[in-house]
Amino acid sequence: MQGVGIIGAIIIGILAGWIAQSLMGRSGGLLVSLVIGLIGAFIGPVILGMLGIWQGTGFIPSLVVSTIGAIVLLFIVGLLRRA
Repeated sequence: MQGVGIIGAIIIGILAGWIAQSLMGRSGGLLVSLVIGLIGAFIGPVILGMLGIWQGTGFIPSLVVSTIGAIVLLFIVGLLRRA
């Protein structure tokens, strides 16, 4: 999350976690959304970097990358819960 600062990172984490939970049919509170979004912010750039996709800087690119990472995180957690 380059160029957004700590407050921006928190806001992006909450939004990314909430969007990912909504898309994956999950529910959780504000803290859960923040944790999912922040972990997604670490996972997203790794995945997109491995695929060679440019990630950009600023609020919107950071939100998109964090949301992608959060969706991947929720998908993996879902697989582990079923096993």
